[in-house]
Amino acid sequence: MSVHDGHRQRMIQRFLHEGLDGFEEHQILEMLLFYSIPRRDTNETAHRLIDAFGSLSGVMDAPYQELLNVSGVGENTAAMLKLLPALTRVYQSAAVRDIRVNSSAAAGEYLLPRFIGRRDEAVFLVCLDAKGQVLSCNLLHEGSVNSAEVNIRKIMSNVLKYNASNVILAHNHPGGVALPSDEDLATTRRIRDALAPMEVTLVDHIIVAGGDYVSLADSGFLP
Repeated sequence: MSVHDGHRQRMIQRFLHEGLDGFEEHQILEMLLFYSIPRRDTNETAHRLIDAFGSLSGVMDAPYQELLNVSGVGENTAAMLKLLPALTRVYQSAAVRDIRVNSSAAAGEYLLPRFIGRRDEAVFLVCLDAKGQVLSCNLLHEGSVNSAEVNIRKIMSNVLKYNASNVILAHNHPGGVALPSDEDLATTRRIRDALAPMEVTLVDHIIVAGGDYVSLADSGFLP
């Protein structure tokens, strides 16, 4: 067993016995890199990544091509680092999959995990039955979002497909704050008015920024 092998085994055993609470961010990253860099000391690479992007979360949120610019980071490592936020998003979303979404707090709890690690704007539509049971939660659009891209026809298609009584719209402001813009409010009204003849209610529009969110229903923009 090499010196590196012994160090890796000690770190893994420490994690298995103690969890991650006592680890520094660079040590967590160093340990992650064991699995994509099998035969080299990963400590220096971990430090270079933290120096380049400021924090562990900054590393996870960094674009793939920018990760490749860091010395010691190859395609396997960059792909693994991009996989982890997406995996976290799936895990956290599954953990709240069965909750009844019958309040703005429940809507926030249900939707926040779906925006973990997203660097681009994304729009989700949640279809609900009359009791707040989730029938579907689908990504409508990802990229630069404006009112034109929140496609009414796609929303109608989801409503009819799942026979929804109520819907919730959600989108994020990456790198911004969870406050509605004039365009957000105009989009909300447009969707609400389009759904009304179908007797389907837009019960909320959730705007997410980081770990925070604003409910337009709670804020009085959706009577």
